[in-house]
Amino acid sequence: MLALVDVQTISIVFASTGVLVAAIYYVHQIRHQTKIRQTDLLVRLAPWLNISSSEMQTALVKIMNLDFKDYDDFVEKYGPPLAEKPEQMAIVTFGNYFEAVGALLKRKLLDLDLVWDYWGETYITLFEKLKPIFSYYIIGELEETEGAFLYHELKKREQKLQSKA
Repeated sequence: MLALVDVQTISIVFASTGVLVAAIYYVHQIRHQTKIRQTDLLVRLAPWLNISSSEMQTALVKIMNLDFKDYDDFVEKYGPPLAEKPEQMAIVTFGNYFEAVGALLKRKLLDLDLVWDYWGETYITLFEKLKPIFSYYIIGELEETEGAFLYHELKKREQKLQSKA
């Protein structure tokens, strides 16, 4: 009789454990689906995430070819930041795209390693180059933007990789 009680007790424990594991798995899946829905919503609301790769490449090449020392030098050579010129439109395209990437990263909807592998050093270089111009477009502090958040996270990742080398 004692062995029967032990078997019944053990089977109850296993059944209870199974229910608990299933509940934890279900909660995890609900959280995962919520993140997927949030990401999908942001991508739908942020049209600049849907720009063509050729449009982004054109913007990046245009930005890489900009030659200026500071904000005043930029204005002298290319005109005011809000002019409807190719250089300014490239900066807006670049800035809006990476604001959205930064927003996704900040909310942990994108993996930092993935962003690093795809954009890492390129984004750091271009952000540093455009920092004086970005300050013109931003209301408030540049450091409070998602693009600046992305920059700082990528800089941390870069330093971590350099310390391992």
